[in-house]
Amino acid sequence: MAVWQHRMVYLDAAEHYQKGGLRNKCFIAGPNGMQRLSIPLVKGKHQQTPIREVRISYEEPWQRQHWRSIQAAYGNAPYFDHYGADIERIILGKREFLFDLNQEITDYILTRKLGWQGVFALEEQYYRPGSWPKGQDGRKAPPLTPLPYPQVFQEKHGFISGLSVLDLLFCCGKTGRELLGHA
Repeated sequence: MAVWQHRMVYLDAAEHYQKGGLRNKCFIAGPNGMQRLSIPLVKGKHQQTPIREVRISYEEPWQRQHWRSIQAAYGNAPYFDHYGADIERIILGKREFLFDLNQEITDYILTRKLGWQGVFALEEQYYRPGSWPKGQDGRKAPPLTPLPYPQVFQEKHGFISGLSVLDLLFCCGKTGRELLGHA
C-alpha cells in the first residue's frame, strides 16, 4: 500500500467522481471467490461532481447485505473477533457522504489498528492527473503487488490479490503492517 511509504498523504477532496472507479467499491474473498461490495449512490451524480459531494443512497439495505457478506467471508478469520464489532459499527452507521465513510474506514484500519504513523491532509483544489504540484501523484501510481499472506479461503481459491485492506486486517491483525511496509 503506497501510503505506508509516506508520512504525509494528500487526499484529493476536490476530484470529480468517476463512475466505474473504486471510490464506492471494494473486493473481499468469500467462500465462492472474489466478491465485489458496492455502496449505492444517490442518483443524479455526474462526471463533474466533486467527490466530497457524492451522497450515499439508503434506498436499498446495502449496509446489512455488506455486513452479512463480510461475516460470511471473515467470520472464521483469526482476527475477526478483534475487529468485527468496530467494522460492523462503521458499516451500519449512517453517513451522508461517501467521502466521509471512506475517511472513517481508512482512519480506523490504517491509523488506529495497523499503526500507520502518517497524516492525511485534504487537498481542496482539484488538479488534473499529471498536474499534481506536491510530489508523487498516487492517482497515476501502478498497482502494487502485495506479499502473499494466509487468507481464509486460500486452500480453495489460492491467494487472491487486489482485495480490500479488510482482508489483511481480519487475516493478519496488526502484523499486517509488516506486509504493507513491503508492498
